[in-house]
Amino acid sequence: MNHTRANRACAGRRMAAAGLIATALGLTAGCLAKGSAVPTASSLPLTHIADIPLPGRASRFDYESYDPGRHLLFIAHLGDSEVVVFDTLASRVVARIPGIEAVHGVLVVPGLSRVFASATGANQVVAIDEQTLKEVARIPGGVYPDGMAYAPEAHKLYVSDETGETETVIDVAANTRVATITLGGEVGNTQYDPVTRHIFVNVQSQRQLVEIDPGTDGIVSRIDLPGARGNHGLLIAPEQRLAFIACEDNDRLLVLDMHTMKVTASYDVGGDPDVLAFDPGDRTVYVAGEKGVVSMFRIAGANVSKIGDGQLAPNAHVVTVDPETHRSYFPLKSIDGHPVLRVMAPR
Repeated sequence: MNHTRANRACAGRRMAAAGLIATALGLTAGCLAKGSAVPTASSLPLTHIADIPLPGRASRFDYESYDPGRHLLFIAHLGDSEVVVFDTLASRVVARIPGIEAVHGVLVVPGLSRVFASATGANQVVAIDEQTLKEVARIPGGVYPDGMAYAPEAHKLYVSDETGETETVIDVAANTRVATITLGGEVGNTQYDPVTRHIFVNVQSQRQLVEIDPGTDGIVSRIDLPGARGNHGLLIAPEQRLAFIACEDNDRLLVLDMHTMKVTASYDVGGDPDVLAFDPGDRTVYVAGEKGVVSMFRIAGANVSKIGDGQLAPNAHVVTVDPETHRSYFPLKSIDGHPVLRVMAPR
């Protein structure tokens, strides 16, 4: 995740630019008006379940990834260079996997019984056995390995090399890097689409979404994103054929129709949006931001509507949803000076 880009933009200029773009494109506008007060948590259709203590220092967390079969949540504790393993059934931490330097991305692949973590401090991707929770391999990850996605048919892992402006491709059977795809700009998040069986990756400095064919590791298309500034976060809702793109430089969420590959809507969201999560059961999209505001959207057919904005907690920029219980999990670096996992549920 990019931690400095959003701080370089003026808030007033961001909002003005976003408004002009939305007007020019005729896109749907959100409900956070310029100059309005920051919404409170009560503005969200969520109930606070618990704050569960997490180990380590009150330092930054990054991505998290959930295995619903094993009920294990893997959380990247960037500031402590470790992956925290949390059992959602027992509601407790069951393991800590240390020595993953400045860990940013984490991705569990249940079919492989593998967890992959991007050790950005060492420019490597670490492969972890999910059963033993022990490190089994390290693979070169580029200059600044960050988010990851897995293409199961090709047995390949795709890693965003944010500042290296490439996508690193790893053969997960051999634990070797097999390709480096030049993207021509600063790279944001990477996602796999099970319908096209293609990889999609944000190229945020080009305001584009790039489509990659895992069969050839070639670029299939470059999709322009009108209204995007710093398009970093990415989520694909495959059944709905929609992609959601969080833009950290102008605090916008873009909705992309994956039939036409056109942006069809744009919404205001909380400051510096980062991680997105999707609950397929109730078709709800969560957008978590660095400024602590969470925005929620509901999908109905081809239509998307905002159902809430709320100030959840400082630095509440990471979210994952359990599709069975519909509970959402937010690792927070400091509540009263200690890290916690905040658990929320739909009202």
